[in-house]
Amino acid sequence: MKIIADTGKCVGAGQCVLTEPELFDQSEDDGTVIVLNDKPEGELVEKAREAVNVCPSQALSLQE
Repeated sequence: MKIIADTGKCVGAGQCVLTEPELFDQSEDDGTVIVLNDKPEGELVEKAREAVNVCPSQALSLQE
């Protein structure tokens, strides 16, 4: 699995960071998503799926 982030779609809501701060952060410049670990393993896989589902702008996706 790989996490794909489209920063052009990101609105900087931060739901991904709140869901899993080990996988996501936000840019200090514009608040857009920064993927810290794009290939999660173990229990982080389910957290990545949850972050994709809660993203209000659908800027996150998963490549299986």
